[in-house]
Amino acid sequence: MPALILMGFPAAVANGTNRLAVLGQSISSVVTFRRKGYTGLRTALILSVPACIGAAAGTLAAMNVPDDLFRKLLSAVMLLVTATMFLGKHSGSDAERQTPHAMPLQMILFLGIGFYGGFIQAGVGFLIMAALAGIGRMRLVRTNSIKVFVVGAYTIPSLVLFVLNGKVEWIPAVILTAGHALGGWLGTLFTVSRGEKWIRVILAVSVLAMALKLLGVF
Repeated sequence: MPALILMGFPAAVANGTNRLAVLGQSISSVVTFRRKGYTGLRTALILSVPACIGAAAGTLAAMNVPDDLFRKLLSAVMLLVTATMFLGKHSGSDAERQTPHAMPLQMILFLGIGFYGGFIQAGVGFLIMAALAGIGRMRLVRTNSIKVFVVGAYTIPSLVLFVLNGKVEWIPAVILTAGHALGGWLGTLFTVSRGEKWIRVILAVSVLAMALKLLGVF
């Protein structure tokens, strides 16, 4: 999205154009995770419902509200999310080990996460990972498999709203989608083969870089 803005697209158009690419990447990642044996389909379907509702509201807001404040807040949020990922290591199998109250709380959180994702999208993966790994006590590889499904699900109503309001430039969107789909496939293979250690390293580096960018350091 920042690249599209630098190319001269209005923020709302850059936001909407980016959604097709996000959907393509999500589909690619979901398929690859499924082939590798990571699904978490039941959890993903349940959490997608509030996420889709929130995303629709967030998208409508995105087309009418400037996102400068959200960009600044995002830098702080991402740093906090990363800190929580390094506070403790989750051991055991990849089975979901939620407490009885985890799912209702996660559904409330995913309503807000969906709103944020529908509004600006950037960095939403960190919030999802915090909600799943922190509250649901899931291992990071399974967390990623559920994350890409939920993001893909709530991107559908978001994209539809952007299209209906004429906020999508199709040629850049198709080009971005091809790149995102390839990146989603390669990234998923790397996640499954390298495991949690490398996810944490990449997470820390990418969060720091994005946070500094959002703060205007470079």
